[in-house]
Amino acid sequence: MTRFETAFAKGPALVCFITGGDGDTAANLDALVEGGADVIELGMPFTDPMADGPAIQEANIRSLDKGTRTADIFRMAAEFRARHPHVPLVLMGYANPMTVRGPEWFAAECAKAGVDGVICVDIPPEEDAALGPALRGAGVSLIRLATPTTDAARLPAVLEGSSGFLYYVSVAGITGMQQAAQASIEDAVARLKAASNIPVAVGFGVRTPEQASQIAKVADGVVVGSALVDLVKQHGDKAAGPLKELTSALAEAVHSAR
Repeated sequence: MTRFETAFAKGPALVCFITGGDGDTAANLDALVEGGADVIELGMPFTDPMADGPAIQEANIRSLDKGTRTADIFRMAAEFRARHPHVPLVLMGYANPMTVRGPEWFAAECAKAGVDGVICVDIPPEEDAALGPALRGAGVSLIRLATPTTDAARLPAVLEGSSGFLYYVSVAGITGMQQAAQASIEDAVARLKAASNIPVAVGFGVRTPEQASQIAKVADGVVVGSALVDLVKQHGDKAAGPLKELTSALAEAVHSAR
């Protein structure tokens, strides 16, 4: 089984996001795993993160101001893989850093660092050739985004070539700002699961254990990002303790939801 299959086979999975290079990334990643995160998303800092709200935008700026580069993200990923051989690791970001040196270079670096999957926010399925074949050729999952506006006609294109899990963006908006109504999430997850056997993880706007628990009743995974990134903003290089505490509460809520 792949790391993704193992993570989602245990029941609803907690997927946790932080931005690479923001705070003490190694300590923060370890805190997420120790707190019970099943899948880790490591954000690649970018100047124009169009899908992200203020919390993650500010984290990108903090990281870039420290001089974080793509090479640093791959170093963090490789060191994480050495410390945590069984935890799935996803790089999440935008097309420019992933394609500027060529998709084959990026895919090879992902494979070398032990990265399991990539979420590229701004390459739509219709432009899959820009990155998808290189990732799949290197054995790295391309994790696609589905949204409330993904209709039945477009869904097959979203699913084609996607693996690892499907990320359902539960609101038509940016990260961290509002949460979708539970009924709309339930309807969307049912529709996505009827169309594919790939696990469905729900994110955008999930901040509390209570919200995570409700979503975990119907989804295969729950993604939390901005709430964790806010802790890094508050605590700087000493964020590991607060991150572990919140992750533990989220993990308990997700894992006990069913």
